[in-house]
Amino acid sequence: MELDTIPWQSTRYPGIAVHFYASDKRTKRVLALIRMDPGCGYPTHLHHSTEEVLVVRGGYQDELGTYVEGQHVRYEAGSEHGPRATGEPGDPACVLLALAHEGIKLLS
Repeated sequence: MELDTIPWQSTRYPGIAVHFYASDKRTKRVLALIRMDPGCGYPTHLHHSTEEVLVVRGGYQDELGTYVEGQHVRYEAGSEHGPRATGEPGDPACVLLALAHEGIKLLS
Protein backbone atom coordinates (compact mmCIF):
# COMPACT_ATOMS: atom_id res chain seq x y z
CA MET A 1 0.00 0.00 0.00
CA GLU A 2 1.45 3.35 -1.05
CA LEU A 3 0.36 5.52 1.87
CA ASP A 4 1.81 8.69 0.32
CA THR A 5 -0.61 8.44 -2.62
CA ILE A 6 -3.78 8.17 -0.50
CA PRO A 7 -6.10 11.19 -1.01
CA TRP A 8 -6.30 12.03 2.70
CA GLN A 9 -9.06 14.33 3.94
CA SER A 10 -8.24 16.64 6.81
CA THR A 11 -10.48 16.53 9.86
CA ARG A 12 -11.30 19.16 12.46
CA TYR A 13 -8.90 17.38 14.81
CA PRO A 14 -5.25 18.53 14.58
CA GLY A 15 -2.94 15.91 13.07
CA ILE A 16 -5.80 13.56 12.07
CA ALA A 17 -6.76 12.71 8.48
CA VAL A 18 -9.05 10.08 7.00
CA HIS A 19 -9.72 8.28 3.73
CA PHE A 20 -13.08 6.55 3.37
CA TYR A 21 -13.16 3.38 1.30
CA ALA A 22 -16.83 2.70 1.99
CA SER A 23 -19.57 4.32 4.02
CA ASP A 24 -23.19 3.17 4.30
CA LYS A 25 -25.51 5.83 5.71
CA ARG A 26 -28.28 3.28 6.34
CA THR A 27 -26.23 0.80 8.41
CA LYS A 28 -23.57 3.35 9.48
CA ARG A 29 -20.88 0.82 8.52
CA VAL A 30 -17.61 2.55 7.63
CA LEU A 31 -14.34 1.21 6.23
CA ALA A 32 -11.62 3.85 6.44
CA LEU A 33 -7.93 4.55 6.77
CA ILE A 34 -7.14 6.90 9.65
CA ARG A 35 -3.83 8.76 9.88
CA MET A 36 -2.71 10.21 13.21
CA ASP A 37 0.49 12.22 13.54
CA PRO A 38 2.67 11.29 16.56
CA GLY A 39 1.11 12.60 19.77
CA CYS A 40 -2.22 13.36 18.08
CA GLY A 41 -5.40 11.52 18.86
CA TYR A 42 -8.98 10.88 17.87
CA PRO A 43 -11.65 11.96 20.38
CA THR A 44 -13.01 9.48 22.89
CA HIS A 45 -15.90 7.62 21.30
CA LEU A 46 -18.43 4.85 21.94
CA HIS A 47 -18.84 1.89 19.59
CA HIS A 48 -22.44 1.05 18.67
CA SER A 49 -21.27 -2.36 17.45
CA THR A 50 -17.88 -4.00 16.97
CA GLU A 51 -14.97 -2.18 15.39
CA GLU A 52 -12.01 -3.97 13.83
CA VAL A 53 -8.71 -2.10 13.59
CA LEU A 54 -5.49 -3.12 11.83
CA VAL A 55 -2.39 -1.05 12.61
CA VAL A 56 -0.88 -0.52 9.15
CA ARG A 57 2.01 1.70 10.25
CA GLY A 58 3.32 3.05 13.54
CA GLY A 59 1.36 2.53 16.69
CA TYR A 60 -1.15 3.97 19.11
CA GLN A 61 -2.35 3.67 22.65
CA ASP A 62 -5.66 4.08 24.43
CA GLU A 63 -7.20 3.30 27.80
CA LEU A 64 -7.07 -0.41 26.98
CA GLY A 65 -3.47 -0.84 25.81
CA THR A 66 -0.70 -0.08 23.34
CA TYR A 67 -0.80 -1.43 19.79
CA VAL A 68 1.93 -1.70 17.16
CA GLU A 69 2.28 -2.17 13.42
CA GLY A 70 0.69 -5.39 12.20
CA GLN A 71 -1.52 -5.81 15.26
CA HIS A 72 -5.27 -6.44 14.98
CA VAL A 73 -7.52 -4.91 17.65
CA ARG A 74 -11.22 -5.59 18.19
CA TYR A 75 -13.46 -3.24 20.15
CA GLU A 76 -16.77 -4.70 21.28
CA ALA A 77 -20.17 -2.99 21.16
CA GLY A 78 -20.50 -0.54 24.03
CA SER A 79 -16.75 -0.07 24.46
CA GLU A 80 -15.22 3.41 24.68
CA HIS A 81 -11.71 4.61 23.90
CA GLY A 82 -9.67 7.61 22.77
CA PRO A 83 -6.75 6.49 20.57
CA ARG A 84 -3.55 8.58 20.48
CA ALA A 85 -0.63 7.93 18.13
CA THR A 86 2.64 6.97 19.75
CA GLY A 87 6.03 8.19 18.57
CA GLU A 88 7.94 11.44 18.57
CA PRO A 89 7.62 14.49 16.30
CA GLY A 90 9.25 13.62 12.99
CA ASP A 91 8.34 9.92 13.21
CA PRO A 92 5.99 8.54 10.56
CA ALA A 93 2.28 8.96 11.25
CA CYS A 94 0.27 6.07 12.65
CA VAL A 95 -2.06 4.62 10.00
CA LEU A 96 -5.03 2.44 10.92
CA LEU A 97 -7.46 0.49 8.76
CA ALA A 98 -10.75 0.58 10.66
CA LEU A 99 -14.07 -1.17 10.05
CA ALA A 100 -16.82 0.21 12.27
CA HIS A 101 -19.85 -2.06 11.84
CA GLU A 102 -22.54 0.34 13.06
CA GLY A 103 -20.66 3.58 13.56
CA ILE A 104 -19.53 5.46 16.64
CA LYS A 105 -20.73 8.25 18.92
CA LEU A 106 -18.20 10.96 19.82
CA LEU A 107 -18.05 11.54 23.57
CA SER A 108 -15.63 14.48 23.68
